[in-house]
Amino acid sequence: MLSYAIVEPPLLTQHIPISMLSSPSLSLSYKRMDGHGEMGLIGENFDPGFVGRMKEDGYEIRSESDNFDVASGDDQDAAADGPSKKKKYHRHTPRQIQELESFFKECPHPDEKQRMELSRRLGLEGKQIKFWFQNRRTQMKTQLERHENVILRQENDKLRAENDLLKQAMTAPICSSCGGPAVPGEISYEQHQLRIENARLKDELTRICALTNKFLGRPLSSSGSPIPPHGLNSNLELAVGRNGFGGLNNAGTSLPMGFEFGDGSMMSIVKPMVNEMQYDRSAFVDVALSAMDELIKMAQMDNPLWIKGMGGGMESLNVEEYRRNFSSCIGMKPSSYATEATKATGLVYLRGLALVEALMDANRWVEMFPCMISRAATIDVLSSGTGVTRDNELQVMDAEFQVLSPLVPVRQVRFIRFCKQHSEGVWAVVDVSIDPSIPNCRRLPSGCVIQDVDTKCSKITWVEHSEYDDSAVHHLLQPLLSSGFGFGAHRWLATLQRQCDCMAILMSQDIPGENNTGITPAGRKSMIKLAQRMTYNFCAGVCASSVHKWDKLSVGNVGEDVRVMTRKNINDPGEPHGVVLSAATSVWMPVTQERLFDFLRDERMRSEWDILSHGGPMQEMVHVAKGMGHGNCVSLLRGSAINANENNMLILQETWSDASGALVVYAPVDISSMSVVMNGGDSTYVALLPSGFAILPGISPSYHGGRSESNGALVKPEIDGSIVSGCLLTVGFQILVNNVPTAKLTVESVETVNNLISCTIQKIKAALAVT
Repeated sequence: MLSYAIVEPPLLTQHIPISMLSSPSLSLSYKRMDGHGEMGLIGENFDPGFVGRMKEDGYEIRSESDNFDVASGDDQDAAADGPSKKKKYHRHTPRQIQELESFFKECPHPDEKQRMELSRRLGLEGKQIKFWFQNRRTQMKTQLERHENVILRQENDKLRAENDLLKQAMTAPICSSCGGPAVPGEISYEQHQLRIENARLKDELTRICALTNKFLGRPLSSSGSPIPPHGLNSNLELAVGRNGFGGLNNAGTSLPMGFEFGDGSMMSIVKPMVNEMQYDRSAFVDVALSAMDELIKMAQMDNPLWIKGMGGGMESLNVEEYRRNFSSCIGMKPSSYATEATKATGLVYLRGLALVEALMDANRWVEMFPCMISRAATIDVLSSGTGVTRDNELQVMDAEFQVLSPLVPVRQVRFIRFCKQHSEGVWAVVDVSIDPSIPNCRRLPSGCVIQDVDTKCSKITWVEHSEYDDSAVHHLLQPLLSSGFGFGAHRWLATLQRQCDCMAILMSQDIPGENNTGITPAGRKSMIKLAQRMTYNFCAGVCASSVHKWDKLSVGNVGEDVRVMTRKNINDPGEPHGVVLSAATSVWMPVTQERLFDFLRDERMRSEWDILSHGGPMQEMVHVAKGMGHGNCVSLLRGSAINANENNMLILQETWSDASGALVVYAPVDISSMSVVMNGGDSTYVALLPSGFAILPGISPSYHGGRSESNGALVKPEIDGSIVSGCLLTVGFQILVNNVPTAKLTVESVETVNNLISCTIQKIKAALAVT
């Protein structure tokens, strides 16, 4: 793996002489002082890190203290009173300059409290501090616009030169073979290549102008004057920076995708979060660049930054080592937040470009990780990228992340997602939070590096890094989250591997062990789609995501660890109409994940815990495999009926298990509806309410680790170690308590579903002989 050097970006302290303040060339970035002594700035929220890269392009960058003295607040007010008074300037001491520059690097927009603290510490007036920061931001904006002009002028110069060559060639065409006049209609190979290159450059220049227009909020023309000989060699450098894998490939190469992952049809109803934020688009460019650099470095680095587990799987972050190597691109961590950061690497049966396409499409992303993402939406597309490779695509997204337990709050995050193709067959996709007003979680640079291995597989290095408020998490689940097993990289990678294996299995014509008696190929697809909707609705009910509008209930005789909610279904054809009651809880089970999963999915043991079985055996009628293991499948079960009406009921069930956990979800369906589905009919109108179980990797409630040691390494219990001696079982039921949507919910209904959960848990423990 190629190394990626860590470069600390220098600060921009370019001098702007006082005589230039009224110059027309600065009119785009500087406004005169208004009557209140305030200075108007365009893009005032722009982060300074981006401009530091200008030094590499040939610009001279000097410290402010080397060139001019900053006027104090009183002096600037006096200057506004009239030209008759002579302006006075105050020269800051070297210590003051050093302190201001150091603080500016961390926070270019100090609030009133921070300015007062600087004023007290440096012996300066509050206005002096305020104007010093305003002047510095003005200088940065000026340099940025000059930098952009260099790029646009250079591209314009290239186009003019190529156009001149084409005009000369068209005026007096010469045969490349004999040197004589060319026959009309012929075109040389060189001219053909020039025309192709000319068209490509025009397209890129148009895209750059549109991109700059988005970031700056004002139009830029593609025409310009000649440029100096120095400047950027790539017109994409403004948007994507330097790559860490060597070799920039922006050619939009078309790669075979192998197969498409989902069509996004299930998630068409997903909406953005209600709260809208005002943001400076230009600031996101530098945030995306910094996040991409950090992700690449963290993916490449090993010990001492990452501490390997005993099994050699998931790696935990050494927090102290991270702080020595990186500075946060989204500010300091709140004091009450905990840190979770993990890394995992593995192979998936999917080409890199297909995975990139799925990650950059919000609906397909949710379909790929249905048990981890409750909802997602693209808020804005800041850059549409290059061709089919999604190179340089930059989006603003909303998402809700979940762990399948009612004891863990859903994490709402607004972030930018940036995709970069670093070389042929190598991509990176990074996320980083941008809205500090959203509580309980911050997503630091996280994502994956994707590298094609052959025509069918790709290598994935996944990094997850978050800071969250653990005070809202139940004590039973705190060890799971702090150790990285809740939202960690291994869970993302294990889910991706299982989903890719599922797609490969479904594309196969001959699947060993599959019982498809009485079902057509189209029916097989329709049945899987119905099971997908069932599982998605089960997760939404357990985690109380915003996909459905739930009302939480508080009833005195219901335990605090049991969450009971209700909602009304009026017009959704995929569910029974009426009042729906949902109840869920999580408990510790002193048995292994494998033993508990095998017990719950076995139709022969179902009578031990399921009231729908009426105490009798169940038979598997249809088995559709979704993975290599026998437990990864969609099944149709039939139980023994005690009356004629129940002869028309079947059980649709989906089960899966991987390194991140296991799931058993089921719902009663009628025979007539399933007959339509198994013949390839539309499953949208099959009404069902899911119930089931989610099994999470367990960490004993007596375990109190997961925090950082004195050396900064996150303490992580081992799956094969003695600490992990069980698993966490989440039980969830959704029941129709009244088929009239306007009916009132009774206390008896709540007590019934609460007793159902308690009775089911007790039956499972008794069957497994555990307490």
